[in-house]
Amino acid sequence: MVARQTSDESPNTMRPIPFDNSYQTLADSLFHRQQAEPVSAPQALLINTGLAEALNIDSKWLASPAGIGVLSGNGLAAGSQPIACVYAGHQFGNYNPQLGDGRALLLGEVIDRQGQRKDIQLKGSGRTPYSRGGDGRSPLGPVIREYLLSEAMHRLGVPSTRALAALATGDPVFREHGPLPGGILCRVASSHLRVGTVQFVAAQQDPELLQQLMDYVIDRHYPVCKQSESPYEALFNAILNAQATLISRWQALGFIHGVMNTDNMLLCAETIDYGPCAFMEAYHPGTVFSSIDQQGRSAYGNQPAIAQWNLVQLAQAMLTLMQRPGEPDLKPAVQRAQDTLNTFPDTFLQAYRQRMAEKLGFSHINDDDEALYHDFLALLEEHDCDFTLSFRSLNDRAAVLANCERGGDSIAGLFQLPNAFAPWLERWQQRFNADATPAEQRYLTMQKANPVFIPRNHLVENAIEKAYEGDMSVFFALQTRLQAPFEYQCDAAEFAAPATDGNRVTATFCGT
Repeated sequence: MVARQTSDESPNTMRPIPFDNSYQTLADSLFHRQQAEPVSAPQALLINTGLAEALNIDSKWLASPAGIGVLSGNGLAAGSQPIACVYAGHQFGNYNPQLGDGRALLLGEVIDRQGQRKDIQLKGSGRTPYSRGGDGRSPLGPVIREYLLSEAMHRLGVPSTRALAALATGDPVFREHGPLPGGILCRVASSHLRVGTVQFVAAQQDPELLQQLMDYVIDRHYPVCKQSESPYEALFNAILNAQATLISRWQALGFIHGVMNTDNMLLCAETIDYGPCAFMEAYHPGTVFSSIDQQGRSAYGNQPAIAQWNLVQLAQAMLTLMQRPGEPDLKPAVQRAQDTLNTFPDTFLQAYRQRMAEKLGFSHINDDDEALYHDFLALLEEHDCDFTLSFRSLNDRAAVLANCERGGDSIAGLFQLPNAFAPWLERWQQRFNADATPAEQRYLTMQKANPVFIPRNHLVENAIEKAYEGDMSVFFALQTRLQAPFEYQCDAAEFAAPATDGNRVTATFCGT
């Protein structure tokens, strides 16, 4: 296996990780202090040097023996205060009062070049008090999957945790089908605070701790809420709006998370935990890939409703903080929380309509346009059309209408909509031509809304299978291609083409 770096950015002078920790100053009941379990032969497979530099971390140091020691858990950087965080959560609707980082350690926090605080966490670093009988390790496959998916989501413009490094440990991990090569992912997030974190604290019935936690959330993620007369109500509303926007982006790309549990819902509204997730190919709202989602609870079409359900659990956990001075009981707070929750469908729809406007090449969506995109989706479902390529094919038509020079980015040789779409395409063209915003400007926006490259399930699985055989080149090639999801050339058609019957992936699995 060969280590690979993912950016040509020039590193500065050697400097280790500049930790600046804050969460560790809160109550010890929120985490367990410990170090990672050592591994026998750590090796960096892929280091995200662009992200490292954005975090003020010297990528040369990160790839050095000292840096690899820290990334693998074999070493401890100055200023690092490793902790395993505890949280609760509803898993597929069933409440578990104590979950937590069963195979992860938060090494600490850094301030990036934009002045934003970021967490640096290891996944697959060994047992913690929250491992629930597990070994705390990760096979290499889930590490590769999360690296590919999280970085692809970032490039697609979706708020997401990111991958700083993927490592092989040199140690086998034993799963039901036998031993697999072990791996560790170094993950970066705006924070790892979850709905489940608030649920855990609320269950302790410690009002001071709950207030301390939510004040920390406000300070770290939503400082404008401090200006409100009711800061915790403002916080809940801000989280709701951010979640609605996030889910609208998922829906616009055909992304299916697979495990929308409250412990997988970050308060900062970044996508997290790329286990049994997948990108939909043939459009069907009931599509499920997760092998553990037997009832289809987290199907593609259900994701907005599940997000709202998760927000109900957050509201219940925060409710005592929403009670205003002079109120005799929680009834007024309950009503205000319910009123805010009732805004979720419209908030989501407004954000989703904007995504659809961008995908269709319109400056905005009016009432008639809503029927237009619903009819398009119905045709996709009826004819089993690929979601991503169907929208991308509209780019080819928009380019002609806008008289845009495109080079070789047309996908006409790869995919075309069936003839049955002709009447709909006439309606779409009339609407496109009638929009007041310049057509070239709308085409350029459309181009950025309709990727041609997504981490298709069969490509990801192939990269994992090859990695298990010791060949990392497929992983590297796919990661490189996914860094530019909107830029197509016909010689890269294999990365854009849907699966065939022979390599189709119908189920994805959690990495634990």
